[in-house]
Amino acid sequence: MKIGNPTDKTVGAPAPVAPGRTATPAGAKPQTVAAPETPVEASSQVALSSAATQLLSSTDAVSGDFDAEKVARISQAIAEGKFQVNAGAIADKLLANARELLGKPQH
Repeated sequence: MKIGNPTDKTVGAPAPVAPGRTATPAGAKPQTVAAPETPVEASSQVALSSAATQLLSSTDAVSGDFDAEKVARISQAIAEGKFQVNAGAIADKLLANARELLGKPQH
């Protein structure tokens, strides 16, 4: 099952370039570009969706509580090559989380 719409994704967008620099091919020396004479005033406004606001205000994700013993067991299993991923369980939890964030009831 796919989540999202592939047309939402930007493909082939140019990488951002730091102010005062230009994009250069690999191996070439970057060139410095003269900065604008007058400062640019910020005029954009950003509005967060209710889902984003809810995620930012959630205290569960930032509480810092974790099971150190479980982390050690998983780390050891990975190091020994014995760790197995249950893709079905991960997919189920991702879908349940997406439904919860979107406010849709689960079946």
